[in-house]
Amino acid sequence: MRIVIACDHGGFPLKSFVKQVVLSGGHDVLDVGTDSSESVDYPDFTKKAGKLVQTGEADRGIILCGSGVGACIAANKMQGIYASVCHDTYTAHQGVEHDNMNILCIGARVIGPELARDIILSFLSADFREDERFRRRFEKVKLIEESE
Repeated sequence: MRIVIACDHGGFPLKSFVKQVVLSGGHDVLDVGTDSSESVDYPDFTKKAGKLVQTGEADRGIILCGSGVGACIAANKMQGIYASVCHDTYTAHQGVEHDNMNILCIGARVIGPELARDIILSFLSADFREDERFRRRFEKVKLIEESE
């Protein structure tokens, strides 16, 4: 898969580690910044990552900020983006399997590298389950998105 990675200054300290985890899993990485710990605004980098997922240039995304929350809120404002903060492996794979999550948000000030690795691998190894109940629920989410 092609995975876009984005971060703000709060997520920057974990970004190179995240890239290595993704690459070690045999995936391609599209890095849209930031490239330093200098203060930047997370919505700018979230939008860059989201656009690549929207256009299909990336299959999924991983966005890092201090808590993961700001990036998640910004990402979910974009049509076709289904993002969640995950700080455990269960929600990382369940979000994909049940809810068709396509962007993983992580708080680099909340978890360390080893847990981040396990979460990322869980997210990347999961596939959306095409069971009728999950498809039905996802279609209802898309209807909400289209009506607002």
